[in-house]
Amino acid sequence: MPSRLMALLGRGGIEMLPGILKPIPPSQAMGVLLLASREDPASLNIMNRLVASSNWKNPEEFPHGEVRIHESKDVHIVEIDDLHIWSDGIDDIHENETGMAVSEVLVLSRHVSSSEGPSLTLHAIGVPGESPHGEKGIAGGIKGQVVPPSPRFGSLFREMSRIAKEHGIDDEYDITLEATHHGPSLSRPTLYLEIGSTPDRWADVRAAAVWSEAITLCLGLNGGEPMGEWSGEGGVMVGLGGGHYAPRHRAVISSSDVWIGHILASYALEFENHGDPGRPPTGNWKHSVETSIESTRSAFPGGDIFVHIDRKSFKGWQREALRNMLSEMDIRILRGRDIH
Repeated sequence: MPSRLMALLGRGGIEMLPGILKPIPPSQAMGVLLLASREDPASLNIMNRLVASSNWKNPEEFPHGEVRIHESKDVHIVEIDDLHIWSDGIDDIHENETGMAVSEVLVLSRHVSSSEGPSLTLHAIGVPGESPHGEKGIAGGIKGQVVPPSPRFGSLFREMSRIAKEHGIDDEYDITLEATHHGPSLSRPTLYLEIGSTPDRWADVRAAAVWSEAITLCLGLNGGEPMGEWSGEGGVMVGLGGGHYAPRHRAVISSSDVWIGHILASYALEFENHGDPGRPPTGNWKHSVETSIESTRSAFPGGDIFVHIDRKSFKGWQREALRNMLSEMDIRILRGRDIH
């Protein structure tokens, strides 16, 4: 964590459970924190478009960054010097410095990929499946820990997809989502909203406009009713298996109104062997599943948590181990055709 932020993280707010960063309810009125970084051109591109699209007060300088406050909604933007993946505890820091109780964090970010393909994407954060647990992740976060996902995951993905089509860039940009990965380590429900994957795309005002419009609609910044606010009931999907861009989970999410929790790629679910008769296989898979389900549950209190499995990404004995574990946790497994 950058020393400036470390110095400001002066109190608790992150309850450490085994692999879970659990939200602790604050006492003040709740608000949404949008996080932007001066080291990230896509982050600044989205932020600038968002600021131009609705009414914000003049920026104020705080010890942790420059803060813009929306004129009519409990929404703040904080612009920090350091790259956001290293901003551990920024939710608690912002709350301490400004007095606004942070309900969730939406991080405006660039996306980087080896293919360098144009993309609009979003994902929950954490470092599932990596060890030794408790060590700092290579790209931020803490190995073996996950951050609660924002309940707006589904709404933001569907609105972003719709707006990209309306703007006519869906044939140019890959409209996608990703499995849970990287930092920072936070306690509030969080999502990363990204533009990929090269400098010319990070600077594309059309891509920034799509995200700006989706954020404005979902947060009700132009006077509309906010979208994706958890009401305390409904089915919440945790996705297990498949590649990083989760095509089978994405297909289900695109064609339904389901709430979305963590999505774990196969690389975060390591099965080391078959295990002895009557005993589950070894490996990090069990810890990854347990922590991701409990983290999702903490973001959706009262929700009906269920799992969607990318069946083709697992061998039969691995599916059996998952079924047995989820049955013990009283978690249903649903096929795509059963999710609406």
